[in-house]
Amino acid sequence: MSKSSANRRLGPELSLVTQIGKGDDVLVIGLTTAEDDGTPTLVIGDGLLDDAQAGAVDSALSAVGATGAAGQLSRIPAPPGLGVSSVLAVGLGAPAKLDDSEHVRRQAGVAARSLDGVASAVTTLSTIDLTAAAQGFFLGSYRFDEFRSKEPEKSGVTAVKLLVPASDKQTKKDLERAEAIATAVATARDFVNTPPSHLYPDEFAQRAKALGSAAGLKVEVLDEAALAKDGYGGIVGVGQGSSRPPRLVRLTHTAGRKAKTVALVGKGITFDTGGISIKPAAGMDHMTSDMGGAAAIVATTILAAKLDVGVNVIATVPMAENMPSGTAQRPGDVLTQYGGKTVEALNTDAEGRLILADAIVRACEDNPDYLIDTATLTGAQMVALGTRTPGVMGTDEFRDRVATISRSVGESGWAMPFPEELRSDLDSRVADLANITNHRWGGMLSAGVFLREFVADGVEWAHIDIAGPAFNTGGPWGYTGKGGTGVPVRTIFAVLEEIAAEG
Repeated sequence: MSKSSANRRLGPELSLVTQIGKGDDVLVIGLTTAEDDGTPTLVIGDGLLDDAQAGAVDSALSAVGATGAAGQLSRIPAPPGLGVSSVLAVGLGAPAKLDDSEHVRRQAGVAARSLDGVASAVTTLSTIDLTAAAQGFFLGSYRFDEFRSKEPEKSGVTAVKLLVPASDKQTKKDLERAEAIATAVATARDFVNTPPSHLYPDEFAQRAKALGSAAGLKVEVLDEAALAKDGYGGIVGVGQGSSRPPRLVRLTHTAGRKAKTVALVGKGITFDTGGISIKPAAGMDHMTSDMGGAAAIVATTILAAKLDVGVNVIATVPMAENMPSGTAQRPGDVLTQYGGKTVEALNTDAEGRLILADAIVRACEDNPDYLIDTATLTGAQMVALGTRTPGVMGTDEFRDRVATISRSVGESGWAMPFPEELRSDLDSRVADLANITNHRWGGMLSAGVFLREFVADGVEWAHIDIAGPAFNTGGPWGYTGKGGTGVPVRTIFAVLEEIAAEG
């Protein structure tokens, strides 16, 4: 197993301090713009700088034109006696924004991304929101350099000290939880960023098994022979065109007999050419991210074990590579999904729903109270909602709940409907279902309607389409760099915690 998933620190070392010490390279502070006259105001915590130091910092920032606008960075030499070499001010915008955890998290990420080559930084952003600051710095500092022939001269900041009024047990616990969640997000990023030459179904399964076992999870891996024997026609059908056969991974966290059970399913297409219905060459390299749903599910289940969340979590993760070859499934082939439904594969590039259908039926055999699946499923998600807003579908009440939680943690999920007229468009002339409609309208929704056919009655279900949000092809923003983002780890884990809190 490569260093991308073992023995690699995914972010800076985080620690709590109650005062600015000596020897740190940079002090990171916040700067707000007052709503009335626009005069920037330092956000530095009580008693951390004396009046002379605060005045010197304020004057120097004014001299370099710092305004406090959100995301603006201004770095100045530190005044004498402060114990650091320089001061970095990150704009926080209007003071009212300080109550928005996601806003603080993003500005901490902006600051972190500018600290390449810095050994140690200390920040006062933690006096605003410890969790947001910790996660923003951790994720903003994330780098994926595994395949560089030489170690980069400058990588993310090595250590970040978070200033707090008091380092008591609760504060330490809050930091540990924040760091565990950020590590899970970064773990999902690592999976997505690993190229398909090095992350194929069996390798993905072995990495998931190693990480799951280390976290105390029960792990089961089904190989191609077991999949064929047990009737996983969707997974076998999609994977049969590749020389690298498919897998199904099951990870189980047990909280107790009386705890509710949540089933998690994630799409694990380690590379998607489209199969015989081959994709255009332009942008096909982005399909290294087509296992983003599986990455998030594996990382979240490991997190559930590490933080001992009070629900039973059973992850069912199908993994396959969708390739064109003499053995690949053809448009028009009929396959039998796990559980017996037949599907006419009119388009082999609509393969994610085929492997998810198998996994959903298997997951429902565990009689879960709730089911969440997530996938980089449709380009239509980006057409409808853009590249940063996941589409959330499913049973009405649970769908809305998941979308609300997603927005509360900063992952922006948006509830989407299931228009009933789309179901008849999935009728096949030869099988129970077709895997696509005969038109291109509402593609994200029709994919969800397809998956609904495989969800057992009585299960509260949410489907999260992350085709755009899982992989950032544009410039870095907030705590998000280019490549894998780790969405929707924080959403799903927050849902698990909320269900656990209900008892």
